[in-house]
Amino acid sequence: MNEHLQHPVFNIISDIANSNNLEVFVIGGFVRDIILKRHSKDIDIVVKGSGIQLAQKVASAIGKDCQVKVFKNFGTAMLHYNDNNIEFVGARKESYNPNSRKPSVEEGSLEDDQNRRDFTINALAISLQKNNYGELIDPFNGLNDIKKRIIRTPLNPDLTFSDDPLRMMRAIRFATQLNFTILPETYEAISNNKERINIISKERIIDELNKIIQSPIPSIGFIHLDRTELLGIIFPQFAALKGVDVKDNKAHKDNFFHTLQVLDKISLKSDNLWLRWAALLHDIGKPPTKKYIPETGWTFHGHEAKGSQMVYDIFKMLKLPLNEKMKYVQNLVFLHLRPIALAEDVVTDSAVRRLLFEAGDNIDDLMLLCEADITSRNVKKVERFLKNFETVRLKLAEIEEKDRLRNWQPPISGEIIMETFGLSPCIEVGLIKTAIREAILDGKIGNNYEEAYQFMLQEAEKLNLKKK
Repeated sequence: MNEHLQHPVFNIISDIANSNNLEVFVIGGFVRDIILKRHSKDIDIVVKGSGIQLAQKVASAIGKDCQVKVFKNFGTAMLHYNDNNIEFVGARKESYNPNSRKPSVEEGSLEDDQNRRDFTINALAISLQKNNYGELIDPFNGLNDIKKRIIRTPLNPDLTFSDDPLRMMRAIRFATQLNFTILPETYEAISNNKERINIISKERIIDELNKIIQSPIPSIGFIHLDRTELLGIIFPQFAALKGVDVKDNKAHKDNFFHTLQVLDKISLKSDNLWLRWAALLHDIGKPPTKKYIPETGWTFHGHEAKGSQMVYDIFKMLKLPLNEKMKYVQNLVFLHLRPIALAEDVVTDSAVRRLLFEAGDNIDDLMLLCEADITSRNVKKVERFLKNFETVRLKLAEIEEKDRLRNWQPPISGEIIMETFGLSPCIEVGLIKTAIREAILDGKIGNNYEEAYQFMLQEAEKLNLKKK
């Protein structure tokens, strides 16, 4: 393993361990990623003794620019060196209270520390002592589990997940990120302990869920969450998309699996977490808007508006940011049917102007979402839609070049209207502003001050308003 310990910090730690007669090891994800040939910026160091004291000695050896962050409550310390985050902790053993995931901690050996690890693939350690530098310590055969691509716990999985239920989310996250298989006994223990997830904070859960969403094939994680029944507990609105209703031999598609297809397709094109959230939530309004009409079958009329409204409550429930990121997702969910409607019809300048006006800078991401939303098994239908989308894209580029409508504001503001006619804020100001905007979007007048000003005068006359 010596050839993998190229980072200069390992030699520094080894020298300090040797001079101070310390047992020190690099442990966990960094070791796993060495074996998987994955790049890792996070290095975990465990020492028999004080992790904080070791961190301070290492920082001193690195030089004056190296700062140590100490977390006394957790007995850990962290420093940044050569683009790596290096965390130091004393070897410990843990015991848990059934009503909390925060353990009682006492000093322990390397063996104790490896026993408390979540999965065998994360319990691997490499010695940094001079006498056996680079030796792999693997008490649970984690190396073999990495080769077999298996997720399992070092100790009894029911106890492991009951002690710290966040590990259930982590098992699914690692299986999704690494495309590993969760061992049947471990999988069953997740289902058995699913209700324990309720003692975990929403912030910790969403951190794992976001990592699942950012994985190469996020659907793997959501299918695991569904099969273990965790999904219905942590994200019931999404679980509600599941299933197909049939009436008079008329059925609708399973919106759960359709949404996962859309999410996977988006993930091939973009790493943008919030675009992936928009894909996840684009049909979230379908369950509450589902109706059966005998003549036409199942409908979800208005699901885009309902879904956009639901985004706020979902973000609030999951402790996602209630800021511009949320508004971006709301905008894409609300507009996700519009380019499809354009592609099915004659693409008019007016319709394209309105889409550019409403989508603004989100237009390119909206088009990616809409293309991903075409999941039909009918190859010819998909080809037709994608060809039509190309026409929409060309029209968007043409109108954008001509009218500059992205993030557009009409050339006549409410202040100009009030000043021209000596008005205070009132309904007439809003009526004239709306009329100007609609006239420009419909192509009745140009997107310039002169034409908009003349149009304003005409609209004011209809309302019996006179210039000051």
